[in-house]
Amino acid sequence: MPPELLAKAQQFAAKESRTMSELCREALRKYVKDSEWEALLVRTRSRAAEMGIRTEADVERLSDEWRREKRETLAGRK
Repeated sequence: MPPELLAKAQQFAAKESRTMSELCREALRKYVKDSEWEALLVRTRSRAAEMGIRTEADVERLSDEWRREKRETLAGRK
Protein backbone atom coordinates (compact mmCIF):
# COMPACT_ATOMS: atom_id res chain seq x y z
CA MET A 1 0.00 0.00 0.00
CA PRO A 2 1.42 3.43 -0.84
CA PRO A 3 2.60 5.25 2.30
CA GLU A 4 0.19 8.18 1.85
CA LEU A 5 -2.78 5.81 1.52
CA LEU A 6 -1.63 3.83 4.58
CA ALA A 7 -1.36 7.05 6.59
CA LYS A 8 -4.89 8.07 5.52
CA ALA A 9 -6.25 4.65 6.47
CA GLN A 10 -4.55 4.84 9.86
CA GLN A 11 -6.11 8.28 10.42
CA PHE A 12 -9.57 6.93 9.61
CA ALA A 13 -9.08 3.90 11.83
CA ALA A 14 -7.95 6.06 14.75
CA LYS A 15 -10.77 8.58 14.22
CA GLU A 16 -13.36 5.79 14.25
CA SER A 17 -11.69 3.78 17.04
CA ARG A 18 -11.26 0.79 14.73
CA THR A 19 -8.40 -1.51 14.00
CA MET A 20 -6.81 -1.45 10.57
CA SER A 21 -8.17 -4.95 10.06
CA GLU A 22 -11.74 -3.77 10.75
CA LEU A 23 -11.29 -0.82 8.44
CA CYS A 24 -9.94 -3.04 5.65
CA ARG A 25 -12.77 -5.57 6.05
CA GLU A 26 -15.36 -2.81 5.85
CA ALA A 27 -13.65 -1.28 2.81
CA LEU A 28 -13.62 -4.66 1.07
CA ARG A 29 -17.29 -5.29 1.89
CA LYS A 30 -18.17 -1.91 0.40
CA TYR A 31 -16.02 -2.57 -2.66
CA VAL A 32 -17.71 -5.95 -3.26
CA LYS A 33 -21.18 -4.47 -2.77
CA ASP A 34 -20.43 -1.57 -5.12
CA SER A 35 -18.99 -3.96 -7.72
CA GLU A 36 -22.06 -6.19 -7.55
CA TRP A 37 -24.32 -3.13 -7.89
CA GLU A 38 -22.38 -1.93 -10.94
CA ALA A 39 -22.64 -5.39 -12.52
CA LEU A 40 -26.40 -5.38 -11.92
CA LEU A 41 -26.70 -1.95 -13.53
CA VAL A 42 -24.77 -3.12 -16.59
CA ARG A 43 -27.04 -6.18 -16.95
CA THR A 44 -30.28 -4.27 -16.47
CA ARG A 45 -29.25 -1.43 -18.79
CA SER A 46 -28.33 -3.97 -21.44
CA ARG A 47 -31.65 -5.76 -21.05
CA ALA A 48 -33.55 -2.46 -21.12
CA ALA A 49 -31.81 -1.52 -24.37
CA GLU A 50 -32.81 -4.89 -25.87
CA MET A 51 -36.43 -4.20 -24.87
CA GLY A 52 -36.32 -0.68 -26.29
CA ILE A 53 -36.64 0.98 -22.91
CA ARG A 54 -35.08 4.41 -23.12
CA THR A 55 -37.03 6.57 -20.67
CA GLU A 56 -39.10 6.34 -17.52
CA ALA A 57 -42.15 6.79 -19.73
CA ASP A 58 -41.23 3.51 -21.46
CA VAL A 59 -41.12 1.79 -18.07
CA GLU A 60 -44.52 3.24 -17.12
CA ARG A 61 -46.01 2.16 -20.45
CA LEU A 62 -44.71 -1.39 -20.10
CA SER A 63 -45.90 -1.59 -16.50
CA ASP A 64 -49.37 -0.41 -17.52
CA GLU A 65 -49.46 -2.95 -20.36
CA TRP A 66 -48.41 -5.76 -18.01
CA ARG A 67 -51.05 -4.80 -15.43
CA ARG A 68 -53.74 -4.60 -18.12
CA GLU A 69 -52.81 -8.04 -19.44
CA LYS A 70 -52.77 -9.44 -15.91
CA ARG A 71 -56.24 -8.04 -15.18
CA GLU A 72 -57.57 -9.42 -18.47
CA THR A 73 -56.07 -12.84 -17.74
CA LEU A 74 -57.61 -12.87 -14.25
CA ALA A 75 -60.97 -11.67 -15.57
CA GLY A 76 -60.94 -14.46 -18.16
CA ARG A 77 -60.61 -17.08 -15.41
CA LYS A 78 -63.73 -15.98 -13.57
